[in-house]
This record gives sequence, C-alpha cells and structure tokens, in this order.
Amino acid sequence: MPAIRLALITFLAANLAAGCATSSFRDFFLTRTAGSSYLEEGIRNYEEGNCRTSARRLQYGLEEGLTRPDRVKAHKYLAFIACVSGQQLTCREEFSIALELDPSFELDAAETGHPIWGPVYRSVKAKQK
Repeated sequence: MPAIRLALITFLAANLAAGCATSSFRDFFLTRTAGSSYLEEGIRNYEEGNCRTSARRLQYGLEEGLTRPDRVKAHKYLAFIACVSGQQLTCREEFSIALELDPSFELDAAETGHPIWGPVYRSVKAKQK
C-alpha cells in the first residue's frame, strides 16, 4: 500500500510541476515578476525626466520577464521616449509591439492628444485595423 501511495504522490507532484511551467500559469498567478522592479524604476525615471536611464530600466524589465500587461506598459513608455528623442521609426515600432501584445491597447485622452507621440500612435493604431 505505501508503494502505491508514494507512486501516486510522485505522479501528482510531477504533473503539478509541469503545469507550473506554462506561461499562462505564470502570468495568471505571479503578481510580481523578475522585471517588475525594473519597470517601476523605468516609469519613475521617465516621470523624473531621465529618459536614458528610464529606457535602460524598461529594457532590463523586458529582458528579466514581465507579465503581458506590464510588457505593453514598458513598450508604451519606450515609444514615448523614442518619440520625444526624435526617433519616429522606433516610436512606431514600440507602439506596434504594444498593440501586437494587446490589440485593445489604448492611450488615455491626455496621452493620445500629446503633440509628439499622439499622431504616431493614432497612425499605428489606424494601420492595425
């Protein structure tokens, strides 16, 4: 009897471990990813006007791993940085990536009306349809 119980426990543990490895499981159950602190630092640096540092932190966050909504947010801020730095192509690419990750991605009213990145975002969004 103990051998059967041990085999059953081993089987269940292996199946549980295999299920934990899927990205949907991680995205659903993990509220804090390895890259979360980098994302937070990147946004804070952006808000403080430190675009170069912000871009590095956002990239580190993407490299370390972020949930899908956080990846969208990171690409949004990278698009903002690219636009204000005069890198229109990179700005378009970052908005495109955000929209690929989440086709329902929208900027808020103030962001959409921004004179630098607003027109770029609207152009990319229009091509998405």
